[in-house]
Amino acid sequence: MKDIKVIELEEVTIRFSGDSGDGMQLTGTLFSDAAAFMGNDISTFPDYPSEIRAPQGTVGGVSGFQVQFGHTQVNTPGDYAHVLIAMNPAAVKANAKFIQPGGTIIYDVDSFNDKNLRKAHFKTDDPFLECNLVDYFKIPVPISSLTKESLKDLGLDNKSVLRSKNMFALGLICWIFNRPLDYIDEFIKKKFAKKPIVVESNLKVLHDGYNYGMTMQHMTPRYIVNPAEIEDGSYRTINGNHATAWGFIAAAEKAGRELFLGSYPITPATEILQALSERKDLGIKTFQAEDEIAGISAAIGAAFAGDLAITTTSGPGLALKSEAIGLAVMAELPLVVVNVQRGGPSTGLPTKTEQSDLLQALYGRNGESPVVVLAASTPSDCFWYAYKASKIALERMVPVILLTDGFLGNGSEPWRIPKIADLPDITPRIAKDASKFKAYARDEKTLSREWAFPGMVGFEHRIGGLEKDISGTVNHNPENHQVNCEIREEKVERIVDMVPVLSVCGDDEGDVLVVGWGGTYGHLISTVRELRREGKNVSHAHFNYIRPLPKNTKEVFSHFKKIIVCELNLGQFAGYLRDKVPGFVYHQCNKVQGLPFTVNELKENIEKLLED
Repeated sequence: MKDIKVIELEEVTIRFSGDSGDGMQLTGTLFSDAAAFMGNDISTFPDYPSEIRAPQGTVGGVSGFQVQFGHTQVNTPGDYAHVLIAMNPAAVKANAKFIQPGGTIIYDVDSFNDKNLRKAHFKTDDPFLECNLVDYFKIPVPISSLTKESLKDLGLDNKSVLRSKNMFALGLICWIFNRPLDYIDEFIKKKFAKKPIVVESNLKVLHDGYNYGMTMQHMTPRYIVNPAEIEDGSYRTINGNHATAWGFIAAAEKAGRELFLGSYPITPATEILQALSERKDLGIKTFQAEDEIAGISAAIGAAFAGDLAITTTSGPGLALKSEAIGLAVMAELPLVVVNVQRGGPSTGLPTKTEQSDLLQALYGRNGESPVVVLAASTPSDCFWYAYKASKIALERMVPVILLTDGFLGNGSEPWRIPKIADLPDITPRIAKDASKFKAYARDEKTLSREWAFPGMVGFEHRIGGLEKDISGTVNHNPENHQVNCEIREEKVERIVDMVPVLSVCGDDEGDVLVVGWGGTYGHLISTVRELRREGKNVSHAHFNYIRPLPKNTKEVFSHFKKIIVCELNLGQFAGYLRDKVPGFVYHQCNKVQGLPFTVNELKENIEKLLED
């Protein structure tokens, strides 16, 4: 037998792509988990089609999953794939611009027939030539027919057989990249434990795909990506939506309050509702409401009753919740609203990522209606900002909006599981002295009122959406309204004492400061690291606390010649900074394509600014 060529790599990006029904999300997730289990750092990017069941074989129906895994720190799922696994011609057309020059394309040659070529609107019989993919290493594999051959003795119908072809591709790619099948075997056995025939068929195809790699070693080398050096501890792979859910669970435990989620399913936030609904064993209460308004209204009721109250949504749902958020502002109840942002406006791009809800979160309510606004940066730190949002809401009696996005919510990375004892304390402002209690009497330092709820004898009171006086009695006096509006505004501003100072990655002064917020963190930090390795005097400042901003923001900005604000919208944070931190010229780098930034395009924009 010919010796197998083995190539050692620092990092690799793989993209799995096919029809929505081809199981690409499961395939990519299982491979990513196997890589993480081997000790690699990973970052993933699931890319779903916006259409519900677009016609099979069309470009509109292509579903993709990209993962970058490596021996060193990985902050992005990669700009371009080193390897594309294409289950049909449409996958080639949809992903042609996302493949690394000279990359490898492994494709199911059985699906590259005239019918599928026409569905993908290819004009000739050579899709690779049409897509300008001539100088790429292409490996045709008869995945469909080999899957049929593998399962011919199990008595399955053709549709059921072909459902397993993603496992053949997974087994093959595991062989190429030296990933053992143990983890995937156990997952399949557990997931389909009640369907023995599904377990048997998937395992057989998976191992046959792996073994096929040995027979095709003349076509491709085998690659090794060694484990990353990471801090000791217990790790698991987690996506942003699950991390958000678990952050709330931890906060409720630490605060000693029951957790209530009132929500309405909406892409890409639904998974938070699903994750919390599975934890009735922890006393979590979830309510799937009939609409967005009912969801947040139920959560406000739970906040009045003494629970850590959460509601989750995406951009269109946040618009529907706006009046009720105003009620929470007026009543001064602790409430956390999670907005997993997607492309808009209106229904927009339901499965694509964007950062265009910032101004809605800051200002999208009637009247003077200030709320705290936070934004998570990575899938795993969604846990921390869900926890921090809960802490602020419970300790300062104020609504908090937490912004994540589709990239964070669906993307995953390794997460070091914290110990609950190591998390910061959360001390809700629960009223203690009935003789002195008034509904809107305030702490002098924070301006926060006390929290009393039904069942607390002697603390009976009234709150609601009408303006009131210190006792909770309705009061429409003009001067009273002026004073209360100013107090509610100042109360949010004083939360700055809970906000860490803004830190800088790189030098504290220089030619260009790259500014971002929320889910652009991975791409921005990777870009700045590359530019600094090339000798460029560039640093990075990232915002997770939007309202209020860190108190040293102006000081940090003042030490740089130029500032460029990079965000997945048309300049909302840049405009906000012009208002809140005036005196600087804010250059912009904006993208609204339903896709995250790439390091290459960020470098081009920053290098151009350096040259000007």
